[in-house]
Amino acid sequence: MTVTRFAPSPNGYLHLGHALSALTGWRAAREAGGRFLLRIEDIDVGRARPEFEQALYDDLAWLGLDWERPVRRQSEHFDDYRAALARLDAMGLTYPCFCTRKDITAEIARSPAAPHGPEGALYPGLCRGLDPAEARARADAGERFAVRLDVAGAMAAAGPLRWHDRIAGWQDADPGALGDVVLARKDIPTSYHLAVTVDDALQGVTLVTRGEDLFHATHVHRLLQALLGLPAPDYRHHGLIRDASGARLAKSKGAPALRDLQAAGMTPEEVRGLVGLTP
Repeated sequence: MTVTRFAPSPNGYLHLGHALSALTGWRAAREAGGRFLLRIEDIDVGRARPEFEQALYDDLAWLGLDWERPVRRQSEHFDDYRAALARLDAMGLTYPCFCTRKDITAEIARSPAAPHGPEGALYPGLCRGLDPAEARARADAGERFAVRLDVAGAMAAAGPLRWHDRIAGWQDADPGALGDVVLARKDIPTSYHLAVTVDDALQGVTLVTRGEDLFHATHVHRLLQALLGLPAPDYRHHGLIRDASGARLAKSKGAPALRDLQAAGMTPEEVRGLVGLTP
């Protein structure tokens, strides 16, 4: 059975880009006689707001979408992510990173040969070889740190991997393109990469529909699936809704909210037309 999901973060109002993702997943499930799930990705509890969560329920209902209950809220399942992180740690594939953004930026600036990936400069590995005793002492002293994945070690443990996108076809997994990604922080026991991988498996998601801006992240998610013994769903990375300048719509850039379009008199059918999903 086809199981899709829409997984927004309640840190702002939904815009047309969100509408495209939600409608794409919902339509795929309906056409296949499957299930459509809604997940609230609120691991960043400092930015998540209950008013935004309620607003996204209202906006999705206005668009004509329905979803299964109960809705999974990530902030209620931190133990699931801790367990997955512990498994990776037991395999020797994680390490604490005490670098600040300033440290990382300075190191990249000092090194003209700093590695780069599809999303820019990669973490330069400053803490990868840190002595374990020193790392424990710094953590015990209360120093803030992130937990990073040793991607090279993880790739060696997992071996060659592939994943399938329904638009781009089969892909040879290249998780090294994003470097040693963050899996958790001292105050938050997960990151997007770890949480989304665990959640999709626990919820039985068989088709992940999301924007093409997350295409490269899928390489990392495929690696985590292999390491944790989780099933690999199919993917469909759709195009993005962009503004007049060609930039993708984003909450941080003040993209028009769906509720503003509704207040201006636009109908759900017109919104579907704007995102290219007319009946």
